[in-house]
Amino acid sequence: MKKRILAVLLSAVLLLGLAGTAAAAERPFYLVLGDSIAFGSGLSNPREAVYGKVVADTNGYDYANYAVPGHTTANLLKRMENEAVRDAIARADIISISIGGNNFLLGNLNALLFDGIVKQDYQKLDAIAAGFYDDLDTIVTTIRAQNATAAIVLQTLYNPQTGYIGDVYQQGADRLNKALRAFDAAHPGAILIADVGAALTDSDRDFAEDRIHPSAAGNEKIARVVLQTLKDNALGDGTEPVIQTAGKDAHGMGIFTVFVNLYGNFFHILAEIRGFFARFIKI
Repeated sequence: MKKRILAVLLSAVLLLGLAGTAAAAERPFYLVLGDSIAFGSGLSNPREAVYGKVVADTNGYDYANYAVPGHTTANLLKRMENEAVRDAIARADIISISIGGNNFLLGNLNALLFDGIVKQDYQKLDAIAAGFYDDLDTIVTTIRAQNATAAIVLQTLYNPQTGYIGDVYQQGADRLNKALRAFDAAHPGAILIADVGAALTDSDRDFAEDRIHPSAAGNEKIARVVLQTLKDNALGDGTEPVIQTAGKDAHGMGIFTVFVNLYGNFFHILAEIRGFFARFIKI
């Protein structure tokens, strides 16, 4: 009799274990790819508090983050050749991507500031946006070759800058966001758009000292936008972020803000000088 009871108890424990394993296996897998925004560079504790982690904690997803600071769309395509990243893409249920800002920030900043502030010529931004569209097409095609069913969530770009440089930055963000929406219109259902750009508008609260990356408050706002996008598409239930570890803003980056603003003021002065002489000679 005792042996029979023991056998029943062991069977029950085994069944509970199997049920727990099955429940764990059913958790959706949420993968984050992209740049320093997706990495959490505005935080001193990005691993625990970046918006991707908040989204995963809120909806009970399994989670991995392969974002790399400084990455452009071209870098992301190269990153997707990595075996670990390929494996993660193949098993993901949701793939969230932040990319594009570095396409016009890295390697083009001097030319863009001169062209944008001094000459008010945005042809280079138009060319960058066209390249962004093409790379986006390749990114989505590459993902679909490895995973035919995962939801792909792409974020719009925000403008963290103010003053003269903020005007040029907005020109770049507008063009890349327009390209993103054009891709969505041309490929219905291929991507979901999380309109982060419309949510992050408070330069004093939403961004870290460097006035580039989201602060802890900014990461929470991004999480809200992504969560709402997922809920609207029946991919999650939560819209109120579950914060397991409070984000801590990164400090010591304020010098970058000073440098950028000085750059903007310098090019504005050049624009004024150019405008003065343009009244007398054709420049």
